[in-house]
Amino acid sequence: MSIKRFGIPSKPGALPFAKAVMAGGWLFVSGQVSRDSEGEIVSGSISIQAKAALDNLKKVVEDAGYSMNDVVRVNVFLDDPRDFAGFNKVYARYFEAEHAPARVCVQAEMMNDLKVEIDCIAYKPE
Repeated sequence: MSIKRFGIPSKPGALPFAKAVMAGGWLFVSGQVSRDSEGEIVSGSISIQAKAALDNLKKVVEDAGYSMNDVVRVNVFLDDPRDFAGFNKVYARYFEAEHAPARVCVQAEMMNDLKVEIDCIAYKPE
């Protein structure tokens, strides 16, 4: 079984992590938040932040050669559980019902005015 890492930060002093790690057909994607391509926080409502975080998640998944239909598990961390309905409306646009992954959604205190963080696990045979 080979292990491949994607999106390792190249900046000196950056935290040692990968945006995703592929091992034996499994893809483990690190938590994605609402940041733009320059790394700046995308502020705004839960809908705006959820879209940015899910766009980032989708990009990492696809850059690794997987699709959103390959996602089997999603973990969602919301700063305010009252944002769930708004989050869920955006989330539903990224996952087809027949390929819906298992999901956990919990309240978590976020940093930097973030409202949501999302990670996932995807699988496809090697």
